[in-house]
Amino acid sequence: MNIVVASRQQARKINPRLLRKIAEALLADLEIEEAELGINLVAAREMTLINETFLQHEGSTDVITFDYKDKVGQASRLPGGATIGRKPLKQKMGRRDACATLHGELFVCVDEAIGQAKKFKTTWQSEIVRYLIHGVLHLLGHDDHLAAARRRMKREENRLLAVLSRKFCLAQLGGASKLSA
Repeated sequence: MNIVVASRQQARKINPRLLRKIAEALLADLEIEEAELGINLVAAREMTLINETFLQHEGSTDVITFDYKDKVGQASRLPGGATIGRKPLKQKMGRRDACATLHGELFVCVDEAIGQAKKFKTTWQSEIVRYLIHGVLHLLGHDDHLAAARRRMKREENRLLAVLSRKFCLAQLGGASKLSA
């Protein structure tokens, strides 16, 4: 299992070791035995560039998932040297096969997590973990385009967030802000 965490944002200090442990626990709960997973923590500006370049959607978003499982070696270069590739998400919604394998990359927008945390009266740390879960569920084939599928995905997301919240103190994911007030 190889999980790499990279932070290219300045809004919040994030403990990469703890985020990696949380990701490992998530994959264990989902019975994922093999994984190559990149977790990129980015600012709204970079997320906007990725969203517009690869998904043709305007503006920033919370999390973008790139599935490399069947596209190893077919990646594109972003400005700044980041490598990402894109594969359309699978449409299946059932539980994954036992011993599933993941090979993908998540881009998580910390600025969005901060804003959504205020809106939903939660913490930005739990939002980061929610985005991690959401991205991994996409890698497992979950789809959130139709209302019924979105509800199923949200239930699984909530279940996994509760499990991880019991195992880890999510507040320890962050430290003092790098930016002065």
